[in-house]
Amino acid sequence: MEKITSHREFKVYLKAFKTAREIDQLSNAFPKEESYALTNQIGRSSRPICANIAEASGRRDYPFSNKLKESEAEAAETQNWLDFLLDCEYLSENDFSLPGTEYENIIGMLVNMQKHPANGLSALIFTTRTSNNRHSTSSACILNAQSPVPDIQWL
Repeated sequence: MEKITSHREFKVYLKAFKTAREIDQLSNAFPKEESYALTNQIGRSSRPICANIAEASGRRDYPFSNKLKESEAEAAETQNWLDFLLDCEYLSENDFSLPGTEYENIIGMLVNMQKHPANGLSALIFTTRTSNNRHSTSSACILNAQSPVPDIQWL
């Protein structure tokens, strides 16, 4: 099994980062009068999710579940702001659907990771990438409790 070299290999991190960027793009269309209210709030709640996951991945000597709980809370807050945006008709049902579903998945992944705090990083889901000259493939892996804790190095 390959060593994890970055928090960027965690499936939940990638999902949280991508969804936060999608929200950033959607927020460009929100009314200017909301730039210090809803737009600011949803940005401030969506971005820390992946930041906390990145920080949790580097905590091998400290219970990383605290940062995962913070990520879960931020994801729930982001869902709240999405509900407001939908209710205020700043988002269509179609625009709401993707991030709404993604945050449900992110919260589910974070809850699952928190259920196994004794396993430390072994409960984290990550992706491995292999490539050749023609194409690259990805596969999801779950480290088991017997696996050594991966050596995480920052890029």
